[in-house]
Amino acid sequence: MNGTIQNRDKLLNQIASRLGRPRISSKIQKPNWKYQPQHEVYKDATQDELLAVLEEHCQKIHTDIFTTDLQGLPAVVNDVVANCGGGPVVTWKDERFSEWGLDSVMKKEWPSQQIDVFEWDHTLGEENINKAENANVGITISEITLAESGTVVLFSDKDKGRTVSFLPKASIMLIPKSTLVPRMTQAAVKMREVYQKTGHVASCINFITGPSNSADIELNLVVGVHGPVKATYIVVNDL
Repeated sequence: MNGTIQNRDKLLNQIASRLGRPRISSKIQKPNWKYQPQHEVYKDATQDELLAVLEEHCQKIHTDIFTTDLQGLPAVVNDVVANCGGGPVVTWKDERFSEWGLDSVMKKEWPSQQIDVFEWDHTLGEENINKAENANVGITISEITLAESGTVVLFSDKDKGRTVSFLPKASIMLIPKSTLVPRMTQAAVKMREVYQKTGHVASCINFITGPSNSADIELNLVVGVHGPVKATYIVVNDL
């Protein structure tokens, strides 16, 4: 959406004057800090080592994790959905599902079993949210995965509704092994690289760490309070 900014210079000049300095209007150079410990954590870890870190942390965030190759992915997804109680299932509209061989499950096997499968369709508007709200399982794909905290990063767009990850009772997130990075530091670098390459930022970027939980009351952890009750990560060896 394009618009007109009113009184911007006046406002910025006033803020600068209250700070007791001239207004800075030239491009600011990024500081080169002498100490940058954030880059040292798991600095030389391999993808297998990062996967081990992720698997260990999933135990702390009450998240099931499975590892498979592309050949075994359809069977694993089918089993996880069954263990979550079956459908209805809602998914993003993402060509990677087909590329990874999931059409056999999503478009053939589940419909033949009378399991309702809904693919996000931005032309349907509010119906997408209603489908997600009434779904038992939502399936999404992680773009960047933080091993240290067990966090998946989801990029939303017109075909990847954000409600798919938090309105269904259970959330299944497919994690390409190639997306594993040590921590938030590297995720920020990757997102900046995407912006510099494409000039585009996702409409919504969600950082999700396992199922919803809260420890607000007496520091007692309660899992599944305001979002998916159950979360499952499926790591796909795409390397």
